[in-house]
Amino acid sequence: MTFERFRRLCLSLPEAEERETWGEATFRVRERIFAMGSAGGGRVSVKASLDDQAGLVAMDPKTFAVSAYTGRFGWVSVRLAGLGAELGERLVAGAWKRTAPRRLVAAYESSRKPSAAARRGRRRGA
Repeated sequence: MTFERFRRLCLSLPEAEERETWGEATFRVRERIFAMGSAGGGRVSVKASLDDQAGLVAMDPKTFAVSAYTGRFGWVSVRLAGLGAELGERLVAGAWKRTAPRRLVAAYESSRKPSAAARRGRRRGA
């Protein structure tokens, strides 16, 4: 994954914005950071739970590491070159969901679910 793709993923989420802080791009929802990195670097950091952090590091220690300074809160450092598109999307969405207000997350989740009519159509083979 490239940093540009990572940036697009972050900014595709509701109310997400980018702001430069500490010489890096920080991605925020309502002033709270959920991801960060720089275009010139090969790594980014994303907010995660401590359990997710441990699982990611155990699964692929060449791609994932405990973030410096914020690792004690679950943040994960990610080597972009080792990150696939699907896992990248899940990591960014998960980081955003951990950071965004509950109502915003609920609205986002409900907008992504197919309507009842669409579900009925799929069951009929339409």
